[in-house]
Amino acid sequence: MQSQRWLPLEANPDVMNQFLKQLGVLSSWQFVDVYGLDPELLSLVPRPVCAVLLLFPVTEKYEEYKAEEESNIKTLGQDVSSTVYFMRQTISNACGTVALIHAVANNQGKLEFGQDSAMKKFLNQSSSMSPEEKAKFLEQDESIRVTHESSAQEGQTEAPNLDDKVDLHFITFVEAYGSLYELDGRKPFPVNHGSTSSDRLLEDAVEVCKKFMNRDPDELRFTLVALAKS
Repeated sequence: MQSQRWLPLEANPDVMNQFLKQLGVLSSWQFVDVYGLDPELLSLVPRPVCAVLLLFPVTEKYEEYKAEEESNIKTLGQDVSSTVYFMRQTISNACGTVALIHAVANNQGKLEFGQDSAMKKFLNQSSSMSPEEKAKFLEQDESIRVTHESSAQEGQTEAPNLDDKVDLHFITFVEAYGSLYELDGRKPFPVNHGSTSSDRLLEDAVEVCKKFMNRDPDELRFTLVALAKS
């Protein structure tokens, strides 16, 4: 059976906020642009921040690094809290939605949900599933698929055709129990990037994002957004 393919989401805070609103996540926290990585521009981001999303180009250099990183983690191991909500991505171009789910799922104690929130229902039903089972569960969730589809048409740029090859990818950074986690549905597990705190999440996530940029110094297609208290 051919795997599903969705239209890609734009790295646009307005689109993301509307997406979450449609799925019953109340607007006490909102996505905002991160305009630059130096301290002065980071100081413009409202606080606190509970998640950071990075959109970046998937290049040959990145794929080589990703394979090496996975091998190292499998060899050396890493500490990952069992409370971290992590899912794989099996739907083509669904990385934006997977990134949003990761951001919301790992901050349920901070965010507020409407009474009939489709997102809260999805998280409640999938919380005890394996990362692979969560991916399959998303494939069957009609409310999230329809919301993704309408959100993908809402951006400032024209949505590509379903068959167009997209080489941009979303990942999420969150803080859980004092550690900075990178959540990427294309990877088999979360990646623990070391200690952080809720106060330091944005700055520490940015340091990891700089490494992505340094691996591909000729690339300009990097976008950061933060989920901040509104």
